[in-house]
Amino acid sequence: MADLIVIIDDERDLVELLQYHLSKAGFETVGFYNVSRVEQFLDEENVSLMIVDRNLIHAEGAEFVTNLRKKGFDTPVIFLSAKDKKEDKLKGFESGGDDYITKPFDIDDLVARCKALIKRSSRQSDVYKFKDISVDNSSKRVLVSENEINLTKLEINLLIEFIKNKNMILSREYLCDVVWNDFETSEKTINIAIKRLRQKLGDTEYIVSVRSQGYKLC
Repeated sequence: MADLIVIIDDERDLVELLQYHLSKAGFETVGFYNVSRVEQFLDEENVSLMIVDRNLIHAEGAEFVTNLRKKGFDTPVIFLSAKDKKEDKLKGFESGGDDYITKPFDIDDLVARCKALIKRSSRQSDVYKFKDISVDNSSKRVLVSENEINLTKLEINLLIEFIKNKNMILSREYLCDVVWNDFETSEKTINIAIKRLRQKLGDTEYIVSVRSQGYKLC
């Protein structure tokens, strides 16, 4: 599956240009001309990188990213801005930006930086997040609303698989193969494991069953 890059800029021609070149480089892209629906999109989709303009209609890009960071969104950010003073760049990094490119820019340089940042962040990231759930796969530490809960190794692997595929229906056959590594695992075993996981998460609405199809995290 291709990495998904979100582009936030109110210059439509620029968004289309970036989408064209990033698509040629093998990325999936989604463009936004303002920030009104971006947070919801980040909640629903697995976004690998955001390219954010500083001068947005009804929003300042650095302040928008600051608010995302406060809410726990850790998606890597490249600022793409005409603001080219030293203090502007510093504010971009202080707000949670990972890179800063000034306009006008070289498109090949931007594509290269996107590839490098995604590669670096995927190598460093071993933390999976969904809403107020956070799973550190290295330490096997799971937090729900900042409260630590105890999950078994199987339950952690199951939760991570749901987070990696949030809002997607996962069939029992898929879970057998990916989590249990055994197509012979019974439906009852899977149902019991998911029931226990839901109970430990403290909210049965996190993971919902879809009749005759499987389960999804939403």
